Amino acid sequence: MPEAGRSVRLELLGRLRAWRDDAEVKLGPPKQRAVLGFLAGRVNEPAGIDEIIDAVWGDAVPATAANGVHTYIAGLRKALEPRRGRRDTGEVLVSTGGGYALRVPPENVDVERFLEHLSAARRSSADGEITEALHAFDLALRLWRGEAYANVPGPFADTERAHLGELRTAAIEDWAALMLDAGRHTELATVLSDTIVKHPLRERLRWLLMLALYRCGRQARALAVYRETRHLLIKELGIEPGPELQKLHEQILGGSPELAVPAGAGRGTPAASQAEGHSGGPASVRPAQLPPRVRGFVGRHEELDRLRTIITDGLAQTQGKPTLVVIDGVAGSGKTTLALTAAHQFIDRFPDGQLFINFGCFGTRREPMDASEALASSLQSLGVDRRQLPRDLEGRAALYRSLLYDRRLLIVLDDAASPDQIRPLIPGGPACVLVTSRRRLSGFVARDGAHRIDLAPLTLTESVTLLSYLLGAERVAAQREDTVRIAEMCGHLPLALRLAAEQLIDPEMPFSELVERYTPRHRRLDRLAADGDPETTLREVFSCSYQALDPEPARMFRLLGDYGTPSFCVAEAAALAGISWSRARQILEVLVDNHLLEEDGKDTYRFHILLATYAAECSWQEPEASRKDAARRVLHYQRTVNGFLGDVDELRISSVHFSARL
Repeated sequence: MPEAGRSVRLELLGRLRAWRDDAEVKLGPPKQRAVLGFLAGRVNEPAGIDEIIDAVWGDAVPATAANGVHTYIAGLRKALEPRRGRRDTGEVLVSTGGGYALRVPPENVDVERFLEHLSAARRSSADGEITEALHAFDLALRLWRGEAYANVPGPFADTERAHLGELRTAAIEDWAALMLDAGRHTELATVLSDTIVKHPLRERLRWLLMLALYRCGRQARALAVYRETRHLLIKELGIEPGPELQKLHEQILGGSPELAVPAGAGRGTPAASQAEGHSGGPASVRPAQLPPRVRGFVGRHEELDRLRTIITDGLAQTQGKPTLVVIDGVAGSGKTTLALTAAHQFIDRFPDGQLFINFGCFGTRREPMDASEALASSLQSLGVDRRQLPRDLEGRAALYRSLLYDRRLLIVLDDAASPDQIRPLIPGGPACVLVTSRRRLSGFVARDGAHRIDLAPLTLTESVTLLSYLLGAERVAAQREDTVRIAEMCGHLPLALRLAAEQLIDPEMPFSELVERYTPRHRRLDRLAADGDPETTLREVFSCSYQALDPEPARMFRLLGDYGTPSFCVAEAAALAGISWSRARQILEVLVDNHLLEEDGKDTYRFHILLATYAAECSWQEPEASRKDAARRVLHYQRTVNGFLGDVDELRISSVHFSARL
């Protein structure tokens, strides 16, 4: 670590402040502080310019954002490295291949120290070392000087403020449970009373306060806290207190001996842990894992309205059953974006937190996650020590459901592939589970009662609106005809439209130039790509769906791509594959279920325009002899249907002929 970096110290748990050689430095305007806050939040990790822009501006990105980042970095370097020459390479704020990184020792950032102390406290608590755990909690909580990132604007700061605030509150709850175990209820009651003012809907905090008050001999006040809690929950959320709070209320009314200060307090007794299973235990952790919203979300009003209705109805039901929703659609249609947009709109209605799991079943960067791995990740997020995880799927699922029983969590399961992958992560009680998939998951809908939302490509109006947001309304309006052509060439897929907008980032580039680039259809997928990022490259995205097919549907996909017509009937597909009509229908439905085909009427199907191009590319993987045989069969079918008995030129029955139609 360079010496300059060792002399810099940052505080994020309150107003953002920075010191150099123990002297506080001025950090400049709000956006400049936002840049530093983002880099400090991922200290020693490189961040690209686009990431910094999203973190600082979110949806409201000005045309000068990139220049603004460079300006703010220059200002921060001047503040943090005043002795650095204008041409010298930075040692604290370093350039890293298209971005920047903040190079300081992690212990020089208060957030990192808070997390380290918090981890130590929970380890000591799990080992029954209450004195050591309380000391570590004290070191962690003493670092806070107010709300995290208090003087920092931007979506990243908003997200971190909520995330760190949740960690702080969970730490207070864990600390309070240990204080009760240690018999220190008198000094605890005052602290919890102040904390509840800031977090009035936290039932765990109110449970701990009620027990502390009762042990202090203040039974009437403890019962008053319950009445206040019940009134507030009904008014704000339309729900009754949870079973743990109701049970404690009944125990206080009955003067249960279980609530007395335990003999041997201070040695890890269980008296303070009845609500959650053990003091400071997993159920006291409130995860906050939702990724930030995607910049530039437009349209989808009908789908959002339906999601609002489903979630609202689920929250209103009294049976305590989870609300299940599957959002499926073709690759690049914006399924995850829709799920996260809806989730953020309802985040306050799920006070027990949010879990986010990306199964990565159709991704390009790693092996897909199975249900057992997803449960392990979720359980650790809920506070379960890795060493205490059950080894088998059934054991993990049972522990997961026990911890989440009757808790109001919002769970997003992204990029899933099968119902069996999802079912172990469905808890009992009033949770809401949003699933995204490139498959219809009909079994999950039929057997588990999930609601299904089929996400089609955008409408023309929505496509133009998205391009207007990304490129500027005036620029789009001035080139309306070419804008419409670009939207149509992109098949109105949000991912394709964003890739097109990225290629038009130069304000001097006319839209007609991009239209010309996209006109040769067989080259379009080459153009709809992002260098070095396969997750946002259309060909790679489509490839993941195709590679997941079984051999027979994959062969049908290739033969249909070779056939070269965007719309076809079941009989044509049967002739191409040399199989029965009923079997062809089954295989076509598999392709529809995987969103590689669309239904186009009774017994008729069609390709999305970009998938037709991709299918034609895949057709060359089919052996030449197989393609020629398919061509002969389908031409024979056409002659039979049309009553055509003339000679057929050999060229017409070659696969080259069918591919050329694209």
